[in-house]
Amino acid sequence: MNPELRADCSQCFGLCCVAPAFARSSDFAIDKPAGHACPNLDESFGCGIHTRLRQRGFAGCTVYDCFGAGQHVAQAVYAGRDWRRDPASAPRMFEVFAAVRILHELMWYLTEARDLPQSTPFHEALDDALSTTRALRDAGDELTPVAAERHRGRIAPLLREVSAAVRITRGTSPGRQLIGAKLRRADLRGADLRGALLIGADLRSADLRGADVIGADLRGANLAGADLSTTLFLIQSQLDAAAGDATTKLPSRLTRPAHWR
Repeated sequence: MNPELRADCSQCFGLCCVAPAFARSSDFAIDKPAGHACPNLDESFGCGIHTRLRQRGFAGCTVYDCFGAGQHVAQAVYAGRDWRRDPASAPRMFEVFAAVRILHELMWYLTEARDLPQSTPFHEALDDALSTTRALRDAGDELTPVAAERHRGRIAPLLREVSAAVRITRGTSPGRQLIGAKLRRADLRGADLRGALLIGADLRSADLRGADVIGADLRGANLAGADLSTTLFLIQSQLDAAAGDATTKLPSRLTRPAHWR
């Protein structure tokens, strides 16, 4: 996967710790308004409790992925000029960050789709989609989260078309409302799980090869022993939000979360 789509916090200004809002919940120990720095953000833009986030009630931070938007905005767009030294730039910087994050996630999915062996008939369309997405990201003053979301809506049908073409459904199609579902050892090969609510689902030893999980909510899902080696559009934050173990099979582009057994 393109390195520009992987977060490099050392090249960022802690934008994910400032720009978004979050509310006190099981994911966050405090309320934080948008545009206000998290109290755990230190002077060097690092997290003061990075190694203890889950223990301190900030599990939501551990499952966030900016897809490299942070370092792009900090270094490419603002040329290393941070929001503390230039407070006047902060509102626009945070808006650009939100937009770039949307576009970088889209670029991740498009790149993955382009790399699928079965996607050859779609290469021209995927290449064009990647080019237009990158051009919008670099559009300067025209870039807004609204424009980014509108662009995502235009690209989504292409990703659906690729998914439908490359998936060979062999298993069951359990639907979308799957909170707490008992799917242990389920054959979900090629299943359409786009946007499925799999919160707390038991997916131990389930076969998810070729299943499309774009946008699926895997918070608290048990993936111990599951086969996700060729799952489509699986991203790191989905794994980070779930539970698994050493026997869970993952795509080579993703990393086994440190909190898994």
